[in-house]
Amino acid sequence: MSDTKNVKHIIEYVGGEHNIKKVWHCMTRLRFDLHDFSKIKREDIKDLDGVMGDQLTNDQYQIVIGTHVQKVHEALINELEIEENIQSQPSSKKKGFFGALLDVVSGVFGPIVPAIAGAGMIKGILAGLIALEVLNAESDAVIILDLVASAVFYFLPFFLAASAANIFKTNQYLALAVAGGFMYPSLLDAAKLGEISQFTFIGLPVPVINYSATVIPIILSVWALSYIQKYVDKFMPSVLRTVFTPTLTLFIAIPFALIATGPLGAYVGSLLASFIEMLFNLSPILAGSVVGGIRPIAIVFGMHHAMTPIALQNFADNGFDMLMPMFFMTNMAIAGATFAVFFKAKGKKEKSVILSAGISALLGITEPALFGVLIKYRKAFIACTVASIIGATFFAILGVRIYGYILSSIVSLVAYVGPYFWYAIIGVLLTLTIGFVITFFTLKSREVNSK
Repeated sequence: MSDTKNVKHIIEYVGGEHNIKKVWHCMTRLRFDLHDFSKIKREDIKDLDGVMGDQLTNDQYQIVIGTHVQKVHEALINELEIEENIQSQPSSKKKGFFGALLDVVSGVFGPIVPAIAGAGMIKGILAGLIALEVLNAESDAVIILDLVASAVFYFLPFFLAASAANIFKTNQYLALAVAGGFMYPSLLDAAKLGEISQFTFIGLPVPVINYSATVIPIILSVWALSYIQKYVDKFMPSVLRTVFTPTLTLFIAIPFALIATGPLGAYVGSLLASFIEMLFNLSPILAGSVVGGIRPIAIVFGMHHAMTPIALQNFADNGFDMLMPMFFMTNMAIAGATFAVFFKAKGKKEKSVILSAGISALLGITEPALFGVLIKYRKAFIACTVASIIGATFFAILGVRIYGYILSSIVSLVAYVGPYFWYAIIGVLLTLTIGFVITFFTLKSREVNSK
């Protein structure tokens, strides 16, 4: 079925065009904010060609498409004849705090994931080539490749600002201007030199903080900008709005960001990173069990994006992260369990679908395996969760860390070349094997072939 025909059915089955308040996508899912969720025809949607599954949680409806999601989203936007992330009219239903927070995190990170994942993969490959001495760390080639890999993360506030502006319904270019305030050389240079701790503006302290690669400060600041712009525009005479609304908005928003929301966001981010560090220091076994145990179910419910800001904050604060290696083990556990189901299946078509899902999981895209295979079989899902816990705990005990954001796939092994490389190899083999073996010996062939 063509994308155009498919999206027409999707629009119909989610309650029609007028029921869609907002639609966006992440790496594998269409995400809907709807006025009336009771109008969704979930069984009809799941029967559509190309749909691997769906999830209704936290006032958000998700349709799992797979890596083809961007083209489906484009067809959907064209069919609706709206711009991305445009809200049609206010909804009378008020979301809870957690639901709203999840919408913000998934909405902000979803559109920029391709840039982060691509740059992270290059960063990991580059680190591996340097460790293997294939490339000289001082060479011009490494300087350019590092620029390619690191630019996205260094200027991350700009990417987040553009994305957050869509979520908070404010002017994208004003949001970028706020990010520019964070990234202006006079502030960054002062932070790097460490000679002064703050500036003063109208008698108020402006803390000197290096905001490059940070996450929470810019998201909070764009949220504040959305209110500042709205209230400035509300009281500004219409004849003056074109020039003076952005002027006054920036005059208020950037100092406010530098004085209040930026430092607050930096503090909250550091607090989250410190909490994760404390968890590891308290008990690596506890840390591995918690992260490895909740990761598979978090992916199912689309809540795994909530951990991304913490990992990025760890890179900004410490230069390394210990969460992403554990995410890597979860993906390997999912792949191992999926391959076991492949050997239990008999139909050629079903085996082809399962094999494709398993390979996708190895390459870091786990939704096809989870929704297309594992959640159909309770024993297989439990097996992948057990393997995830064991693999994550193994990494936590050994203190395995990674020094740059990279998609958690088998290809990311190159990023571990160095002191943790053999631990990473053992971890992959261990987790794949445990996921495979538990699934293979607990799941009966008749359970797979009867569905």
